[in-house]
Amino acid sequence: MARYTGPKCRLCRREGEKLFLKGAKCFSPKCPLERRKYPPGQHGPTRRRRRLSIYGMQLREKQKVKRIYGVLEGQFRRYFDMARRMGGNTGENLLSLLERRLDNVVFRLGFASSRAQARQFVRHGHVLVNGRKVDIPSYLVRVGDVVELSPKMRNNPFVQEAFEAVRPDDLVQWLSLDKDNYRGRVERLPVRADITHPINERLIIELYSK
Repeated sequence: MARYTGPKCRLCRREGEKLFLKGAKCFSPKCPLERRKYPPGQHGPTRRRRRLSIYGMQLREKQKVKRIYGVLEGQFRRYFDMARRMGGNTGENLLSLLERRLDNVVFRLGFASSRAQARQFVRHGHVLVNGRKVDIPSYLVRVGDVVELSPKMRNNPFVQEAFEAVRPDDLVQWLSLDKDNYRGRVERLPVRADITHPINERLIIELYSK
């Protein structure tokens, strides 16, 4: 299955909640979910919606998390297998692995307005980890890693727009930010409490455990 390239807001409408895939637009009145709070489709709000089965709820939760972090099914399954082998709570391990992705770290530090934009920055070689260029969005950061933008990207208008909107309260606790030098550091590994988006990881574990 190829990566989805259609309208991002359609994905939010399908899940019935904001996934924050479009940056500033998600916080504005222009967000389609604010105007059309029903799933996409030709029948619109008049179509009678069936109540989801247990399997349907599990599937929708998995799809939601995949879309938030921008990963495909094969990648997501590998993260689940890694989380299961780590020991401890598999669901919390899974979310921790997703949070540690380099493109997510770039987004969390405020260098990009969305994870899709952060992924593009990484792919184009504009992100350094410990002083070396890393162009793999799925790279998993470790404690002590220093993530920064390349010097030529620091004056990019897209970066400036996203970075100026960052407030101290927006930064997750497991990362520290040196705003003057466009540099962040991984202080510790993320835990479940660091993820504020409403995710029920238990449903995902139940789906994959069948």
